[in-house]
Amino acid sequence: MPRCLYRPIGGTSAQARGTLLAASMLGGTVLGAAFQIHHAHAQIRPVHVSTGTSVSEKDPVTFQADTVSYDNAQGIVTWSGNVQIWQNDHVLRADTVTYDRTTGIAAARGNVAIVEADGTVLFSDYAELSNGMRDGIMTRLHALMADNAKLAANGMRRTGAHINDMTRAVYTACEICAKHPARPPFWQLRAYDAIDDTEHKRIEFRDAYLDMFGIPVMYLPVFSMSDPSVRRQSGFLTPGITPHDRYLGAYVTIPYYWAIDGQSDLTVQGLFSTRTGPQVSTQYRNIFNWGTLNILAGLAYDTHRQGAYINTFGNTVGSANEHGVQGFLFAQGKASISREWRTGMNINVATSANYMRDYRVTGYGQEMLSSNVFLEGFGTGSYSRLDAQAYQGLNQGVIRNTDLPWVLPHYAFSYFGQPDAWGGRLSLDTDDFYVYRNNGVSDQRGQISANWDRPFRNRLGQLWKLTLHLESAIHRATSLNEQPLYALTTARRAAVTGQVLPTVALKMNWPFLRSFQHGSGTQILEPIAQIIAAPNTGNSVTRNMPNEDSLSYEFTDSTLFALNRYPGTDRLDGGLRGNFGVHANWTWDGHEIDTLVGESIQEHITRNRIPYSGLSHHLSDVVARARIAPNRYVDFTGRTRVDPYAGRIDFGDALFSTGVEHFRVTGGYVYEPVTPYYYYATNLQTSGPPSAYYVRTNELTLGASTSWSGYSLSGFVRRSLSRKEFVSMGGNAGYQNDCFAFNVMYIKQYTSIGGEQRNSTIMFTLTFKTIGAFGIHG
Repeated sequence: MPRCLYRPIGGTSAQARGTLLAASMLGGTVLGAAFQIHHAHAQIRPVHVSTGTSVSEKDPVTFQADTVSYDNAQGIVTWSGNVQIWQNDHVLRADTVTYDRTTGIAAARGNVAIVEADGTVLFSDYAELSNGMRDGIMTRLHALMADNAKLAANGMRRTGAHINDMTRAVYTACEICAKHPARPPFWQLRAYDAIDDTEHKRIEFRDAYLDMFGIPVMYLPVFSMSDPSVRRQSGFLTPGITPHDRYLGAYVTIPYYWAIDGQSDLTVQGLFSTRTGPQVSTQYRNIFNWGTLNILAGLAYDTHRQGAYINTFGNTVGSANEHGVQGFLFAQGKASISREWRTGMNINVATSANYMRDYRVTGYGQEMLSSNVFLEGFGTGSYSRLDAQAYQGLNQGVIRNTDLPWVLPHYAFSYFGQPDAWGGRLSLDTDDFYVYRNNGVSDQRGQISANWDRPFRNRLGQLWKLTLHLESAIHRATSLNEQPLYALTTARRAAVTGQVLPTVALKMNWPFLRSFQHGSGTQILEPIAQIIAAPNTGNSVTRNMPNEDSLSYEFTDSTLFALNRYPGTDRLDGGLRGNFGVHANWTWDGHEIDTLVGESIQEHITRNRIPYSGLSHHLSDVVARARIAPNRYVDFTGRTRVDPYAGRIDFGDALFSTGVEHFRVTGGYVYEPVTPYYYYATNLQTSGPPSAYYVRTNELTLGASTSWSGYSLSGFVRRSLSRKEFVSMGGNAGYQNDCFAFNVMYIKQYTSIGGEQRNSTIMFTLTFKTIGAFGIHG
């Protein structure tokens, strides 16, 4: 026993020596510590306690027990009754603990429990510990770990406080039935032996079986997993297996995860297939004090050659430069410069769209990849951003890469002021850029929007808003006769044009309110009227001024009272016009019916807007919206635009949902007599829009889902009513409980998107809590 300094307070010196023996038994020397001994409980309280969390040979140990006895002849100390011995974050509890000074072994019997520093609790009938609890054996072991994981074994041998060897081990993360504890859990790993490496936080099972409901379903010669308390640990992740793919054939993915440090990691994945060359991809993530960085990149040798096909524009698309060495880079990052300023990037590039399709790179199926670098600032009521943008088309059926622009640079500023002395608010916006195209109009624009709103009300309850608005812009452009403008000019030299449009608008809302159902419901009837006055701009789509942000035009309920119905400012709604509508709302017991019907009247008619704009006459088409949720079983939202002159519907969409608690049916519908996407695809000066423009958009989507006691089932179908063919369909079925999840998904695509032909996809996924997910994709 090491030499100790102590100060007994009460009791006999024999009691004091016994407590010091206990202190040195598990923790080694206690030199320099002062202790207080409280008679029957024999509790040692070290004045100076180490803050370490691992088993130590030097840190003091505290014990507490109902009774303490000594056998000086045999050198044995015995604690009995509610024994607790702890050092730092390690605690030993038992009914009886006996310490043999000769051998240095402590034996714990009866309701033995050891609490580890990571929160793991070990339960046993009998334990022998030595070397400061660093070595020992335990019988009939039960361990309660993080995430409700449980580990049991017939016996365990601890070595060096880091290696626990177990025999006949069983592991699960499932709840144990309280009424029938002998009943096997939903799943469990049952192994001949297991090793718990507490230093590296890994558990390895050897000669193991995976049991479901107590029935063996899989044999695993060796299986290694992270300790459930570990959230990040280096090692191989679950491999992925796909028995069949149209472009890859059968392939396997093998990922490796490297936890570099507390804030960064790296994942490297190899993909090996039967139809094409291998791919290596990596993902690096880092969280700094001043920002974040996420880089995903891949490199492959693609041997697949795409057969030529005719795209929507009638051009032949082949496979040139889309095989051989291919790669992609997706990088996102943000960095804070100060509290008001930050910078960042979003880089998304790939050597070819078909490469992304062949290797299932995330992002394929989108229209394009966009990249930008930016600097942005935030102020009180203001925002500023400077960026540069680039684009890469992925859908070769509708996008030609040579037509896509570079934006170098783009600057935006927005300011929204405080109420002034007249009760109004001033806002300023500018959106300036330089757009460069290899094939098409190149444009430099400076633009300013100024807006002043003044709301007020009168005694009649009318809500008024006066708006003064000014739009101004100047352009310097070249190649105006090319896409997307196709202007009536052959000049390729620089041309400078501009526009200034002042606008005055006055809007009135007059809500009438009443209650019904004895005050539990309310009804609102609200006439709305607006008058807008501005010079007539003509708004010709072929006007000899660049058009970068106003290629579409939408007249619906959402833009009925907008000053400008174009999405940007290169084209403006001018002239004298009035807008009027009626808004009605019924609300009761949390349910609602909300409707809006309106029309616009205009003095000047622009004949060459986009066809089916709804504004071909002095009195516009009628726009309407309705949301109906009369109870918790039905929810419907619909929008439409009706042409009263031709007696037809020119636009319509709807979403609905109906069902009960465990079963739900949802649907969506969209209709348009044309497909506006293709309107600017050809030179409108020499010919009309392509035939693809006049193909109706008329699609219906239906879906159903049900869930009950952890089981779920859902399906959907999407059909083009105009083309009389399905677009896609699919379904999903699954089960989930506290420790296990199973999911199977099926999707069939009937249409061709870019170079991707019709195909079917099926995916199985099994998820075991604390272990991981295993899936098959085909």
